[in-house]
Amino acid sequence: MTLLKEVDPCTWSLAADPRTGRREARLYGTRELVAAMDDKVLEQIGNVARLPGLVGAAMAMPDAHWGYGFPIGGVAAFDPDAGGIISAGGVGFDISCGIRCLRTGLAKGDVLQVAQKLSDALFRDIPAGVGEGGNLRLTVPELDRVLKQGARWAVGEGMGEEADLEFIEDHGCAKGADPSCVSPLAKSRQLGEMGTLGSGNHYLEVQCVERVHDAQAAEAFGIAEGQVVVSIHCGSRGLGHQIGTDFLLSLAKAASRLGITLPDRELACAPIRSPEGEEYFGAMNAATNCALANRQILTHLTRGVFRHFFRDAHVETLFDVSHNTCKLESHEIDGRKRMLYVHRKGATRAFGPGHPSLPARYRAAGQPVVIGGSMGTGSCILAGVETSEARAFSSASHGAGRAMSRNAALRRWHGRELVDELAGRGIIIRTRSMRGAAEEAPGAYKDVEAVAEATERAGLARRVALLRPMICIKG
Repeated sequence: MTLLKEVDPCTWSLAADPRTGRREARLYGTRELVAAMDDKVLEQIGNVARLPGLVGAAMAMPDAHWGYGFPIGGVAAFDPDAGGIISAGGVGFDISCGIRCLRTGLAKGDVLQVAQKLSDALFRDIPAGVGEGGNLRLTVPELDRVLKQGARWAVGEGMGEEADLEFIEDHGCAKGADPSCVSPLAKSRQLGEMGTLGSGNHYLEVQCVERVHDAQAAEAFGIAEGQVVVSIHCGSRGLGHQIGTDFLLSLAKAASRLGITLPDRELACAPIRSPEGEEYFGAMNAATNCALANRQILTHLTRGVFRHFFRDAHVETLFDVSHNTCKLESHEIDGRKRMLYVHRKGATRAFGPGHPSLPARYRAAGQPVVIGGSMGTGSCILAGVETSEARAFSSASHGAGRAMSRNAALRRWHGRELVDELAGRGIIIRTRSMRGAAEEAPGAYKDVEAVAEATERAGLARRVALLRPMICIKG
């Protein structure tokens, strides 16, 4: 904290340093959250502030913690006309990891009557776990269509409804995707993994709306206290991870060839307008479409399970937004619009009220933002606010954020005991890995309500509702 200047109670500034070429870096969060961030967060966001073509400050969200290259919770925008770069370390390995939130129209009491059987059916029908494959196996030409069309492909194949697409970021299809930029190895890793959750912090969770903070926004989002929603948290699986691995090398070579001094080798990057930069952008958007299609397929599978128990249930997409991306967006800088490439690693887009890309239903309220909590604690739905554009290029927190490493969690908790403890609190955990459950223990994460409150106080998004878990499906 000694290097940081308090701008306001939820904004902290690391001053620019002309000697090293570092621009300003900003950390958002309460004094307590910022003080609890590991030292690597400040070091990493300071390194991001030294990259070419940065516009404004490099930023860390209230849930920030150490990551590869950028901190998780890192946000930075780059101008292609000023030599701005694109970095695989600024997107992450799990490209387009994100959350699809679904309304069910059901009340908590409806689900409690069949909770055990519902959890059994979800655990059976939703493939989850390390290397776990699904029932859908694609050919390479079919996968190329997925990488080009995203969720639109899944809907076209009967795995969803046209109405879903209206409530997905970019209407379910990221522009600029180029499957030819994706390696054969990356594609081979994905052929049997469509419609699967994966492992780690990914999950499918049946949740109840416990508290509403903003009644007007909640009404626009179609939620109310006591209602049940489902959150699906996953990404681009093996394909996205392989793309990250493939391009770290090519981007590092490009930086060396073009004389870009890297403050950290994990920030391997290339100018956006370079062959390597354009190839990575094409591959990254292909991975984004893979993730959007993946969550669409999982939505279809979830609907099938719910309709078996609740024939008249209307399981609708509330919203789907990605966390690990680099997006070409228009933002107002010094009174004029500029097209910028906004990296969000472990952060989510949070457009405010009136933004033209939002569905008409949500335009007055702002974009739905889901901050996913840890297993067994809770999650929060927020809405984008107008101030977020000037403060963080319309970005907000994406989750509770880890408070300790997975190894530290393993030393402290045992999976079986943890699952039994949560069962005693009325939360059903279904997992294929007790080790994985211990790694994702609730105590290994920050307080999600504190993160959501800090996100609101920092002017990044406002709280709408608090969700509590009932059933959690994990790998």
